[in-house]
Amino acid sequence: MRSWLSNEDWWAVWLGLLVVLLALPAASGYDLLGWLAAPGIWLDPAKAVGPISKSFAGFPKVASVLLTYAAVLGLVGLGASVQRFDLRRFVPGFTVIFGISYLSWLIGHYAYIAQTPDKRAAMGLSWSLGLTGEAGYIVALLAGLAIGNVLPGLAGWLKEAARPEWYIKTAIVILGASLGIKAAAASGLVSAIMFRGLAAIIEAYLIYWALVYFLARKYFKFSREWAAPLASGISICGVSAAITTGAAIRARPVVPIMVSSLVVIFSVIELLVLPFAAQAFLAHEPMVAAAWMGLAVKTDGAAVASGAITDALIRGKAAGAGLAYEPGWMLTTTTTVKVFIDVFIGIWAFILAWIWSAKINPKAGTKVRAVEI
Repeated sequence: MRSWLSNEDWWAVWLGLLVVLLALPAASGYDLLGWLAAPGIWLDPAKAVGPISKSFAGFPKVASVLLTYAAVLGLVGLGASVQRFDLRRFVPGFTVIFGISYLSWLIGHYAYIAQTPDKRAAMGLSWSLGLTGEAGYIVALLAGLAIGNVLPGLAGWLKEAARPEWYIKTAIVILGASLGIKAAAASGLVSAIMFRGLAAIIEAYLIYWALVYFLARKYFKFSREWAAPLASGISICGVSAAITTGAAIRARPVVPIMVSSLVVIFSVIELLVLPFAAQAFLAHEPMVAAAWMGLAVKTDGAAVASGAITDALIRGKAAGAGLAYEPGWMLTTTTTVKVFIDVFIGIWAFILAWIWSAKINPKAGTKVRAVEI
């Protein structure tokens, strides 16, 4: 029981499910979370943010923002406390992270940045970038890069509260629940998303892994010890795949560490480049573009962020052509594809462990046991 309470993955599940359960009564007219603050596309800063539900339209905007901060801090603070984080550093650090994140979200909703071409006239705009409100993710990314590279002292101070994997896992739980809810209204689209997830498993494990391993061995002359973690890191799910594969084949510790470093570096580059490539070449195939982000961008956080940015860029371009794509479906597709790929890494590691111990490196007494996987 203690492991359930102190494990980051389980806390992502608990918090995500709690948010979903609190949101469900809204379908019956009892909106328990309608007071939460969210930005809208704005020109006047006084009208930039307000409660998400129209039933709370008269609720003070400042109070809505403060209560949103308090609610989120309360949830993650509870998880941080049970996981034995240093709360004296976590609380102020999270406060700064929340503030930067929310400010980035607000900036991303500025009309000249976010408004789509079909709605410019209604706001009296002669031009806009048309990135939709998800441009805030790009602003947040730039802010994070600036802090990490220009302000290392601040980055170190924020480290206790900077738990991107935990926050992203929680968001994935909420997204997964939303997929199930949306399925009731759009079963055909959900089927397409699930099909892309299943196709991604075949592509990542049976096509891309074999291709990368072959290229690494034949043309780059890597040893098997390096080629296998590299193939997993590039073709499957990044850092976790490289580490899991390294452990399965009994690679030296330096191997998965080096591969993971390369994966993280290239994930940042992919995050900055691929969404714009998707907008340029795949705007007519939004679900394909979204699935591409889940397959191509290797770390979970970068993949989800790239899905959100791709969602914004393609919806903005489509709006200029008179098309209205449903918000969130591309992000959901990216997340589903990534989760489907991640789920099977344990099975793949077991297969690799058996191959290495039984066929490639069969040494007496050194077989990797199933329990170790």
